[in-house]
Formats: sequence, structure tokens, C-alpha cells
Amino acid sequence: MMMIIIAYSAAALIGISLGLIGGGGSILTVPVLVYLFGLDPLLATSYSLFIVGTTSLAGAVDYYRQGEVSIKTALLFGLTSISTVFATRKYLILLIPHTLLKLGHFALTRNIVLMVLFALLMIAAATAMIRSANKAGTKKGGDRNISITKLLLYGIAIGLATGILGAGGGFLLIPTLVLLVGLPMKEAVGTSLLIIALNSLIGFTGDLGHFPIDWLFLLKITVIAIAGIFTGSMLSKKINGQKLKKGFGWFVLVMGSFIIIKELLFKNY
Repeated sequence: MMMIIIAYSAAALIGISLGLIGGGGSILTVPVLVYLFGLDPLLATSYSLFIVGTTSLAGAVDYYRQGEVSIKTALLFGLTSISTVFATRKYLILLIPHTLLKLGHFALTRNIVLMVLFALLMIAAATAMIRSANKAGTKKGGDRNISITKLLLYGIAIGLATGILGAGGGFLLIPTLVLLVGLPMKEAVGTSLLIIALNSLIGFTGDLGHFPIDWLFLLKITVIAIAGIFTGSMLSKKINGQKLKKGFGWFVLVMGSFIIIKELLFKNY
């Protein structure tokens, strides 16, 4: 019973972190599904796309009502990111063999590689969150000449990360939208949520037919995460966002390091 309470509380934390700091919540989804709910890592990346996509869409609608979403930028970015996510989930993910390498009694499996790559992404996200919190207020969006080529290439890179690992990539998107596109921070957060929603939900459609989907479980977790994002949005008005982002960054850093140690030293799927 205690483990179930912890698992569902962690599901709420996914949405709360998205509402509080505009990103980072999706980085928790796969570890929560794998370690607390016991899902297979590949299936967890699929479920993560739906949960993160639906939760981000709810957040994006809220930001859109405030006039803080750039639809044009989201669609331009989505030209490559959405198609990359869909192709990755529909075709590429199935080409990865279950066992990649065997060394004596140790087998390097697809599941271990997925979790280690995800942990590395967590560490990268944590580092970005800690650094951005430390440099708060030193960089601002402004009018810039947008490099279409760079925007499209960033879309491919984030599309691959989202497609393979089931993570939204908000920690990559927000700096890109602020520094490359020149959006103000709040508009960058709102636009990021819309891009994450489009990438994740369309990527999830590429999985349909690949896995048996437990829709009741999936919708239950999604509703909890959506409730969390609105809770986080309300709390963000009362809590210092930069201090929270730094603390959350350190938490994600520790979790990412723990996953690498666990997967490489203590687990063999």
C-alpha cells in the first residue's frame, strides 16, 4: 500500500514540476513508470509520451489563454521535431535488438541501454537547470534573426530524444526558444509546452499497434499529472522559481546517477 501511495504521489510530482518550472517533469515519468509501477522500459517510454503530451497540452492551453504561446514558432519547430518523433516510434525503435552485447554472464540489453541513456539525459537536464538557476536574470530573450536551419536541426535532435526516450525535452527547448528565437521566458515556457504536447502525442500514435495499452491505468496517471500541473501553476505564484529549479535540478542529478549505478551494477534484464 505504501509503495502505491509513493508511486501515485510521484505521478502528481510530474505535473507539479511542469507547472512550477515549465520543464523537467517529463524527465521523471519513465523512472516512475519503471521503478515504481514495474513497467518494461520500452513500454514506459510509450506511456510517457501520452502522459507528458496530454499534461503539457493542458499547460499549453492555460498559457495560450494568457497570450503566452507563439503558435508560429511551435509549428515551425514542429516541422522536423514532430516528423522525427513519429518516424522514430513507428520504425526506428523496433529495430533495436533486445540483446546488444554479451560479455560472459553479463548481457547488455536494450532495456539497460534505454535506462542508462535516460539517466544521462536526466544528468544533462539537471545540469542545465542548476546552471540556468545560477544565471537567473543574466540572459533575456530579445529580437533576433532566427536561423531557420538551426531551428530545424534542433527540432530533429529533440525529436530523436523524445522518440527514443519518451522525454519531452523542455530543458532543451526553453533555452533554444529564448536564445535562438528570442522569445521572452514566459512565452518560451508556454510555446515549449505546446511543442512537447505535439511531439509526444503524435509520437505516441506511432506506437499504436506495437504495444498492448492499459488505457485505464494510463488515463489514471495522466489525470493525476494534469491535476499536478495546475497545482504547480498556482504554487509558482508563491514560490521562488529559481531556487526551486536549482533544488529540483540537484534531485534529478542524484536520481540520474542512481539509475546508472543500479542498471550497470545491480540489474541485468
